[in-house]
Amino acid sequence: MKGLCILGSTGSIGVNTLDVAARHPEKYKIVALSANSQVERLLEQCEQYQPEYAVMANEDSAQLLAERLKDKNSSVKVLSGIPGLETIASLDQVDYVMAAIVGAAGLKPTLAAARTGKRVLLANKEALVMSGQIFMDEVKKNNAELLPIDSEHNAIFQCMPEGYKGLSESGITKILLTGSGGPFRTKALSELEEVTPDQACAHPNWSMGRKISVDSATMMNKGLELIEACWLFQTTPDNIQIIVHPQSVIHSMVQYSDGSVLAQLGQPDMRTPIAHALSWPDRIDSGVEKLDFFSVSKLEFEEPDYERFPCLRLAEESIRKGGTAPAILNAANEVAVASFLDNELKFTDIPLIVEQTLNNSPSRPALSLDEILEDDLAARKEAEQLIALRVKQAK
Repeated sequence: MKGLCILGSTGSIGVNTLDVAARHPEKYKIVALSANSQVERLLEQCEQYQPEYAVMANEDSAQLLAERLKDKNSSVKVLSGIPGLETIASLDQVDYVMAAIVGAAGLKPTLAAARTGKRVLLANKEALVMSGQIFMDEVKKNNAELLPIDSEHNAIFQCMPEGYKGLSESGITKILLTGSGGPFRTKALSELEEVTPDQACAHPNWSMGRKISVDSATMMNKGLELIEACWLFQTTPDNIQIIVHPQSVIHSMVQYSDGSVLAQLGQPDMRTPIAHALSWPDRIDSGVEKLDFFSVSKLEFEEPDYERFPCLRLAEESIRKGGTAPAILNAANEVAVASFLDNELKFTDIPLIVEQTLNNSPSRPALSLDEILEDDLAARKEAEQLIALRVKQAK
């Protein structure tokens, strides 16, 4: 039986991970759960799954959770903050860590899991976007296992040969990274300025949290995935092609030198990559409905529109620049998306804030985690100032 820690258990990925694990109680034991602010949701999960530990992002929420658990005579130990997250990600009784905390907040605990040699199920792409080389070095140095949970990267992983050593060594000529194009793929460009948060969060195929849904609408999510794929598969943007595939049936593909293209297909359900990573190299039931080819009327493929989706260009430019540039990109995007969700910014302002922040924030070699986090913080402050100015001018 494998001990499982879920960082971000109340989010979409966390809930789906618990669903898959619960289908196989003989294989997985829930050791630790964490949440940002949903005390009641985490309380329910603690009652249902009886973990040894639970962590809340802030101390007040942790105290409230501890009181509620005490009232129920629960023995769950409650911790708080980044130190608490790092603790549960490093526990001896934990074998697998699902890294599903959204944004930069997931970086340190995910690194802690790598440093203690866990199997890291990586749903938090920001860990690689911000600290790619540092993170990959820790994985290698500590004999950790890194398995991607993003449906696209998991699909690529499934399409690659066992013992992958690199593209050229494996006879691979191109990674084909697919994306749905989000809810505004065909919307008139002139109408994007008036898009509301609720419209941006209404993804046509996937059920996701609000932040990642907005990233999908701007296709920044695909830009971050491009950066992540470069680190995961030891390659450059020159060897990765983004393909817009509205149906989200093909999750990604790998092109080989002999002309073959291997694709991974399935329902748009995150339980498939979660089950794959939990059980790899074996296979287990995920609860996902089987794909009915006769109900799939057509599969469409388009080139991405960089005028419609400028965030794709910004992400590619940042990975080519290297150093702390991807961390600056990610920080500015997190701030801009939060402001959009708070109805302060227009949808079309998001890439403008990100680009201005990149232009105003000098990057440097990403030699240490402290330097990365310093540039992340500086970028957030710059983005906040730019947003404040834009809001003031709009009044």
